Amino acid sequence: MEHFDVAVIGLGPAGAALARQLAGKMRVIALDKKRQQGTEGFMKPCGGLLAPDAQRSLIRAGLTLPVSVMANPQIFSVRTVDCQSGLTRNYQRSYINVNRHAFDLWMKSLIPSTAEVHHDTLCRRIWRDEGRWHVLFSVNGAEQEITARYLVGADGANSMVRRSLYPNHEIRKYVAIQQWFAEKHALPFYSCVFDNTLTDCYAWSISKDGYFIFGGAFPMKEGQARYQALKEQMEGNGYQFGPVIKTEKCTVLYPSRWSDFVCGQENAFLIGEAAGFISASSLEGISYALDSAEILGDLLIAGKAHANQHYRSATRGLRLKLLGKIGKANLLTQPRLRRAIMRSRISDITLRA
Repeated sequence: MEHFDVAVIGLGPAGAALARQLAGKMRVIALDKKRQQGTEGFMKPCGGLLAPDAQRSLIRAGLTLPVSVMANPQIFSVRTVDCQSGLTRNYQRSYINVNRHAFDLWMKSLIPSTAEVHHDTLCRRIWRDEGRWHVLFSVNGAEQEITARYLVGADGANSMVRRSLYPNHEIRKYVAIQQWFAEKHALPFYSCVFDNTLTDCYAWSISKDGYFIFGGAFPMKEGQARYQALKEQMEGNGYQFGPVIKTEKCTVLYPSRWSDFVCGQENAFLIGEAAGFISASSLEGISYALDSAEILGDLLIAGKAHANQHYRSATRGLRLKLLGKIGKANLLTQPRLRRAIMRSRISDITLRA
């Protein structure tokens, strides 16, 4: 049975960034259910937009985004729609439109060969024994077991690591549903849609590489029916859909209180969405995935004792920022307050006919 310094479960942006940072400095093993390349196997459902904070994280890491990861077109505003009031406003945004799966594979490709990476791999069980973490996983149908001093859960909303560390922890969840269609709009756009009769979260659309993606986050029960109802409503609002090319679903976390952010214990750590690090106001998580991975990487490399305590302290600023996003979400999802903001036309950019 091999022993490693760090075992990373999940290689989305958080896990891949951490494995890259630690490789060559510590003995690292990383497990991921995505394949190494191609479009088969697991793909993370996501609108695929890099926010300014994510861009800054890439700058600090010395990374430049390859053209092969970027998607067309690049859109610099969000069309915000309030279905109940009929109000529509346009706000400037500085997102980079990317192919999310290509971005994830690119991030994985940056992990140096000094880290042991297993692709298309399912983590089956984790447990702690005699001061070490044990990880049981399957590769090509064969089970393997390793031990590690540190365990890192970078395995997203349905994190096995989080469930093992905090079996009684409850956090608000939605089902995110999005569908892909051939682009039919003369002018591609990105939009944010609010309809409190169907969801107390929000919906979105994005034009990407000749496709139009429409999705939303809905209560776990009746999610599909509510998505269909909103889709039909938006057809009457000028959205053009046509035949469905593909449908994607996943669980998305929605932190609503300070205790929703959990950092780990007993030499196990949570980063990215596994820790609840996702914006309640936009459901954007790549920024916080990269930031939390960077914070943890620096601490593990420093080799400080009581690493869990240091990680909680070091992420306090990040958690406070996300707490602010909860406040913003509470504001935006309240119909009266949202209408008041939109009617004020603050920051609205009026489109010329």
